[in-house]
Amino acid sequence: MKNKGPVSNFILEHFKHFNAAALIDAAQGYEKQLEDGKKMMVTLAGAMSTAELGKSLAEMIRQDKIAIISCTGANLEEDVFNLVAHDYYKRVPHYRDLSPIDEKELLDHHFNRVTDTCIPEEEAMRRIEKHLVDQWSKAYKEGKRYFPHQFFYNILLSGQLEKDYQIDPKDSWLLAAAQKNLPIIVPGWEDSTCGNFFAAHCIEGLFEPSVTRSGIEYMMFLAKWYQENVGKGIGFFQIGGGIAGDFPICVVPMLHQDLQLDQIPVWSYFCQISDSTTSYGSYSGAVPNEKITWGKLEPETPKFIIESDATIVAPLIFAYLLGW
Repeated sequence: MKNKGPVSNFILEHFKHFNAAALIDAAQGYEKQLEDGKKMMVTLAGAMSTAELGKSLAEMIRQDKIAIISCTGANLEEDVFNLVAHDYYKRVPHYRDLSPIDEKELLDHHFNRVTDTCIPEEEAMRRIEKHLVDQWSKAYKEGKRYFPHQFFYNILLSGQLEKDYQIDPKDSWLLAAAQKNLPIIVPGWEDSTCGNFFAAHCIEGLFEPSVTRSGIEYMMFLAKWYQENVGKGIGFFQIGGGIAGDFPICVVPMLHQDLQLDQIPVWSYFCQISDSTTSYGSYSGAVPNEKITWGKLEPETPKFIIESDATIVAPLIFAYLLGW
C-alpha cells in the first residue's frame, strides 16, 4: 500500500463494518484497477456539482485517476454556476422547516433551491446563458455542431469567465476536465436549465436544435471510445443512479447484442454509491448482480454498493485514492 495521509489513515482505522467497510473495499478495488493499468469511468447524478465535489474530483482528473465522465446536464452546468457565482449562493440549513410561502419567497428573490443550497438565477444561470448563446449562435452561423460539454469547454478555455471566478479555479472539476480535454458523456442534456435555455432560443428562431449534437451521437462516441480504450479494462464508478449511470453502462450490451461484437470485455469493476433502496422496478436501487442479467457485468466482476450519502462517501473515496 502506498503512503497515505491523515484522512486515509483515519478511515482505514475506523471504517471497519457495514457501509463504512464497503467504502474501504470499493476504494481499494478502485486503486487496484488503476495499479493494474485499467481505466475508470465516473458517473455523476444528483447535485454533486452544487455539493462542491469539484474540491476532490478536480484533483482526481488532474492526476489521471478518471478516464471519462458521464454526468447529468445539471452537474455539467452547476459546476460552472458555482465557479462564477459562489458568493451569491444562499444556504438554508433549516430547509426542512420551510413553508410553501417561504419557498415562494425564495422564488420571488430568484433563488432556486437544491436541498439546503439556493442557486442565484441572475448571477449564475443568466450570466452563463449569455456566453452559451454566443457559442450556439457562432456554431450556427459557421454550420458547426458540438456536444453540450464542448460548448462549455470552449467558454472555459477561452478565459472569458476568469474575471468572474468566485472560487479557486482548481476546485472546478469541469475546468480541470477542459484542460485535460477529458471525454464527457451528457445523456439527456435537454433536462437541464441550460437545455431549457437552448430550447427557448430555438423556439425564438435564433438557431436550430441540430447545433447541439444529440444523445444518440454521445452513445456512438462512447461505443468508439470504449472499443479503443478497453485494453486492460474499464471500471465503472457510479455516484447516484438515473440516466448518468444507466446510459453509459448500456454501451457494453449494445456492442455485444446489437453490433454482435461479443469479444468486447464487459466493465472490469463496478461500484455504486446510492441511498436508493431495492424496490420493484427501481434501477437506482438495483443490486449490482442484476446487471449480470443485462450483460453489463460478469459474475466475477468486482462489485461494490455503498448505501449512503454520496456527498459524504465520494470525497472520502477520492481522498483515499489521492493519498490525502
